[in-house]
Amino acid sequence: MRVLCAFPEAMPSSNSRPPACLAPVALFLALLLHLSLSSQAGDRRPLPVDRAPGLKEKTLILLDVSTKNPVRTVNENFLSLQLDPSIIHDGWLDFLSSKRLVTLARGLSPAFLRFGGKRTDFLQFQNLRNPAKSRGGPGPDYYLKNYEDEPNNYRTMHGRAVNGSQLGKDYIQLKSLLQPIRIYSRASLYGPNIGRPRKNVIALLDGFMKVAGSTVDAVTWQHCYIDGRVVKVMDFLKTRLLDTLSDQIRKIQKVVNTYTPGKKIWLEGVVTTSAGGTNNLSDSYAAGFLWLNTLGMLANQGIDVVIRHSFFDHGYNHLVDQNFNPLPDYWLSLLYKRLIGPKVLAVHVAGLQRKPRPGRVIRDKLRIYAHCTNHHNHNYVRGSITLFIINLHRSRKKIKLAGTLRDKLVHQYLLQPYGQEGLKSKSVQLNGQPLTMVDDGTLPELKPRPLRAGRTLVIPPVTMGFYVVKNVNALACRYR
Repeated sequence: MRVLCAFPEAMPSSNSRPPACLAPVALFLALLLHLSLSSQAGDRRPLPVDRAPGLKEKTLILLDVSTKNPVRTVNENFLSLQLDPSIIHDGWLDFLSSKRLVTLARGLSPAFLRFGGKRTDFLQFQNLRNPAKSRGGPGPDYYLKNYEDEPNNYRTMHGRAVNGSQLGKDYIQLKSLLQPIRIYSRASLYGPNIGRPRKNVIALLDGFMKVAGSTVDAVTWQHCYIDGRVVKVMDFLKTRLLDTLSDQIRKIQKVVNTYTPGKKIWLEGVVTTSAGGTNNLSDSYAAGFLWLNTLGMLANQGIDVVIRHSFFDHGYNHLVDQNFNPLPDYWLSLLYKRLIGPKVLAVHVAGLQRKPRPGRVIRDKLRIYAHCTNHHNHNYVRGSITLFIINLHRSRKKIKLAGTLRDKLVHQYLLQPYGQEGLKSKSVQLNGQPLTMVDDGTLPELKPRPLRAGRTLVIPPVTMGFYVVKNVNALACRYR
């Protein structure tokens, strides 16, 4: 038997007249007392009582995942890396042979490595063995040099503009020059690597796709979240900022699908803040909210590859600092690589949001993404599922796994800032243990915290975490 009873906050005084509605309640309680006395004397368990809807309580979020079919499948090298040409100009190239740096890079494999950036527009390529140069015209290096990065900004950088149609014709010419050369004959071609898709940039992309949409293997663009000159730590917690990427994805996809439906799209360069980043902010734990949400949102909306700018360089937007120390976003990326597979699963939640008021948008501060667990991770059998969760609320959130995830063992990988700096910390802890390299050739063991089957997941305020749900035997995840 279940009794639902709501009591007023203040009881009436002794001389107050009892409300008429209490009469049936008194009768019901008398009957309940009679039943209780006639029961076995040893049974002292209280009857379950639901809280009244009006009482304040923490919302329990019910979470389930569709396990039959993936909604998307991204590239095995989904999370990839970029090196900026400034490492050549500034004399950093020799450091790429560093054992420590190689160890850190190996941890994020497999991945594509893009060598590019704004400095590429001013590099001089020399290839004395290029046979295309003997044909009386410019060779591939000419086109590689002149159309490398953000062609929509050429007027600012070079004093001249380029339209999408001409850019497309040059890509076709480049492709024709590469194919007869044995070492380039099977090379892939990506472009046009435009910037933020404003009106003029969309017009450039439209002209390019109309002419050369079938020439490129994937369409590329770049994204920067924040102007580095006016950034504050709270900016990284703004859901409106996190959602700007989703709008850009839709704009790019609309143009691409008009001319080449199904063409792969890459985000070929993403940074949290512009102008080299901001010290103690874009290299801190707080920046991880943007980075992890970027990974989840891109995969969920079908972007095939995202290239992080940059793996290593001077500045503050990178995964590894100038002293070869891994920053918070590196550890976040390492966990992602170890736990997340390319198959994206649909998430179903209940109790997540309040009912929106008319004219007001309720933006979600609890972001939940689900993938098949990385099949290269031999700690988990195929069919396991990995959730990654971002809690931007200032209160903890409780999540109860339901449906196919109910009563399964869970491994928790909770990533939190380490030290007195809080969200501005450049160090992180995993399940309460600080993450540091063992030595220049060894990364630390990423130890999970096992949670008993059926336990409610408790997500601390303003944190991120990965949760591997073991032995789900998800059909979508059993096969590659």
